[in-house]
Amino acid sequence: MKHPSTLSIQSFSYDLPENRIAKYPLANRDASKLLVYQSGQISEFTYSQLATQIPAGSLLVFNNTKVVEARLIFQKATGGQIEIFCLEPSDQYADITSAMLQKGKVFWKCLVGGAKKWKEGAISCTVEHNGQPLLIEAQKVEQLSDYFIIEISWNDADISFAELLHAAGSIPLPPYLNRSTEESDKERYQTIYARYDGSVAAPTAGLHFTENVFAALADKNIETDFVTLHVGAGTFKPVKAATMQGHEMHAEFIEISKALIEHLLQKLDDGIIAVGTTSARTLESLYWLGVKTILHPDIDAEKLPVLQWEPYVLSDNKITAATALNGLLKWMEQHAVEQLISKTQIIIAPGYEFRIIKGLITNFHQPQSTLLLLVAAITGDDWKVIYQYAMEHEFRFLSYGDGSLLWV
Repeated sequence: MKHPSTLSIQSFSYDLPENRIAKYPLANRDASKLLVYQSGQISEFTYSQLATQIPAGSLLVFNNTKVVEARLIFQKATGGQIEIFCLEPSDQYADITSAMLQKGKVFWKCLVGGAKKWKEGAISCTVEHNGQPLLIEAQKVEQLSDYFIIEISWNDADISFAELLHAAGSIPLPPYLNRSTEESDKERYQTIYARYDGSVAAPTAGLHFTENVFAALADKNIETDFVTLHVGAGTFKPVKAATMQGHEMHAEFIEISKALIEHLLQKLDDGIIAVGTTSARTLESLYWLGVKTILHPDIDAEKLPVLQWEPYVLSDNKITAATALNGLLKWMEQHAVEQLISKTQIIIAPGYEFRIIKGLITNFHQPQSTLLLLVAAITGDDWKVIYQYAMEHEFRFLSYGDGSLLWV
């Protein structure tokens, strides 16, 4: 497997005019256009026709993470405003779910808008929750290179941090939409199957799915299942390095059940399709987690996460997907784990050899982004042809835009 560290991000650029960025979603989710790419050929459909483009017996895997209202506005004693963007829990928590369930106080990694104006002391805000005033305070604990550790506390020990965010926060729309969050975004910047609080960005490929689409898939005997990868703000992190070697990929929490791995084993030969880049990264990471358990049977949970370049270092192994997944199942059984919680920092770029997925459903991504690298890992240089076709045929780009089905 070719190592992509020497790739120049400049090679993955294209002109994206502002008027091609979808600022709002279509009225009907499944009316969005669907570009289908297979063996060098491009065809055009809508998401309502998706089932016609997928073979019976295939397995579609979705990311059921839920976007949290991660932006909080606080007042300084002098009257100025400070915005806190909650990225992910402090490292003292085992996973996002347990951190979201904390009551009374929590420690979180945050970006701070107006940090220079916040010299010292606590800042606060008051919101209404269940008809009662809820006082929330924030205190800086530590400043690190990319974020602050913030202690957030509140005066009702019966409510969780997740409930606090629902009451006081707002949905963090992607910065490239260049607009404020509106009431409609609470529903539309969320998949209809979102379940577990923890993301600061939606797994946007899933925004096009409706009950009608799921019904059409089921009618054709196309199976569905779910992973959970909590999307961090790093998904918007621009690649500033000249080559990928200088870019540090963001790590994200993944949660996987034994039942899902068993389902994947049944469907390896029928075809597994990832709905979204987050699902693709999770599914491919499962292979490498399995490889690590086979190469190091005594590996502990702390050493299990997939590091950025590990797949390329370990790529000479002859371990099949089935062997790797069975190895991961065995490790989970030995450690009495029904639900695997780990992290992945995997970067999928041209030169990567896919081990689990046979197709990807995804939106159209920003120039010079790691998401575009993942698309190019599937399509090779044809990504340029695909994006040129989308531009010429009035496809809408980015989070609220149209999408594609790309076959490996």
